[in-house]
Order: sequence, then C-alpha cells, then structure tokens
Amino acid sequence: MIKFYSTAYVFPGQGSQRLGMGGELFDRYPDIESEADRILGYSIRDLCLKDPQKALSQTQYTQPALYTVNTLMYRAMVAKTGHGGDILAGHSLGEYNALHAAEVFDFATGLRLVKKRGEIMAKITDGGMAAIMGITSDEVSQLLAENDCSALDIANQNSPLQTVISGRVQDIGAAEKIFNGIKGCSYFPLRVSGAFHSRYMETARKEFDDFLTQFNFAPPRRAVISNVDARPYVIGQVPDRLSRQITHPVKWAESIQVMLGAGIVEFREAGPGDILTKLISAIRQQSPALAIDWPI
Repeated sequence: MIKFYSTAYVFPGQGSQRLGMGGELFDRYPDIESEADRILGYSIRDLCLKDPQKALSQTQYTQPALYTVNTLMYRAMVAKTGHGGDILAGHSLGEYNALHAAEVFDFATGLRLVKKRGEIMAKITDGGMAAIMGITSDEVSQLLAENDCSALDIANQNSPLQTVISGRVQDIGAAEKIFNGIKGCSYFPLRVSGAFHSRYMETARKEFDDFLTQFNFAPPRRAVISNVDARPYVIGQVPDRLSRQITHPVKWAESIQVMLGAGIVEFREAGPGDILTKLISAIRQQSPALAIDWPI
C-alpha cells in the first residue's frame, strides 16, 4: 500500500551542536527547560548558551542538549506553521526527536533515554570516524575490502556521495592514504570520541538494550522512518530499532528516497544548523525517489 504525504520534519544528530543553540526558546518554553534541568541535574540553558565547563562537545552532554534544543525548535515551528509533519525522521540521535514528535514517548522519557545513551556511548573510547566525499558507499566498501581494511565499518550513508566510516583510531588514520589517492575523493577525520554506529559499540548496545526494557512505547501517531532499515516504524519495533541503531549504519540517503517516494515535497529541519537540509538537497539531485509498500 503506497501512501502519499507532503511535509516532513527531520531532526539532526551529533555534529550539529553549537554554542548558543536554543537561544530565546528557553524563555518561550520554560516547562521544557525546568524538566530537563530536573532530569539532567544541571542547567541545560547554561550548557547550550554558555558552556562554562566546555562540555557541550562531549557525547554524554551533546546528546541531551541536542534532543532538548531539537524539541524546542520543533515546538516553535509547529506553533508557527500549525502542522506537525506527515512523516518524521532523525539522523542518529535525532531519531529520538522524531519518535517523541510521533508521540511514541513524552519529552521526559526521551530525555532519560538519550541521557543514558550518551553516557553509555561515551564510555567506549579509542574509536574514530571519517567522512568520505566524492564516491559512492559501494565504492567505499569495495576500497575497504581491496585494501585489507575489514576492521572498518560503514557508519552513515548520508548521501549518494557522502559516506562515514567508523572504527579504531589507528585504522581510521591508516585509511586516509587510501582514499586521498582516489581522484575526486576527499577524506575528513571527524572529531568524535568513539566508533559510533559500528561493531565496536556492541558493549554499549547490550547495556542500552537492557535499559530499554523498563520503558513502554506507544504506537507512532505519525510515520517515522527508522535509521536501521530506512523503513517506517511499525508497532512493537521501537526497542529493537533503538538498540540496533547503536551498532548499525544510519541509512539516511535511502530514508530520504523513501520519503520522496511517498510524495514529500517540503522538508523542515528542526534543530540547529542546516546539515540535513544540505544533505537532502544533494540526495534529491543525485538519487531517484524510492516507492515502497507502506504498512497499513
């Protein structure tokens, strides 16, 4: 069954954080601020606007901060437009905002989830990631195989010509010369503390999987596209998808293709910056829409 929609909201993940994010929205939505402060045990406003301890770039602080600011921006955008979106999707951490917007869980539950997620993921160190631009994900995989780089995993398929790999720090460093030798290819090591969305997060996945068992999740009230398989969530999938997301690649390009295939015309990015907006523009230019059979 094919459904047709018109508007999607997308929520960014780690890498979009910036000092000053949220701005005046903290004053506009004091209930969100006070609830965040209570759950986190520190001032979310100070973290986002002043960052006195220089903690905003640390995973265990970045994730709750982004989830909160994405929530503030989504509420403000819905208040302005009067429309919460036909389809929702988030990149990595942003998927929690998509599920919250779909009323799978309330703000407080989502914040508790991302707080724990950030703490668990921050414990896995000695990992790194790198963005590879100018070649396809299939070409990246082929080059890794041909150059005995089986210790590296595909972490994000962000656009047809942007792929992120993940693995141990020394392996990320060794791969640079491989990709810099390819014409038209660029290699950018990322400033992260762990090998996110890779096999090296398996310990974190298991711990988070146990944590998820104490929560109940409602059926999505709006369509939400999963990072793991680039398909809409169905009832009962939330714990499995959120657990697997930690070790599986983010299929962002395919997720956008699926939304385009469902008739999405307008994408609204609810979060600081425009990283996803730029990726969506590239995907639209470089990839066809993808029609799927939607759950009834």
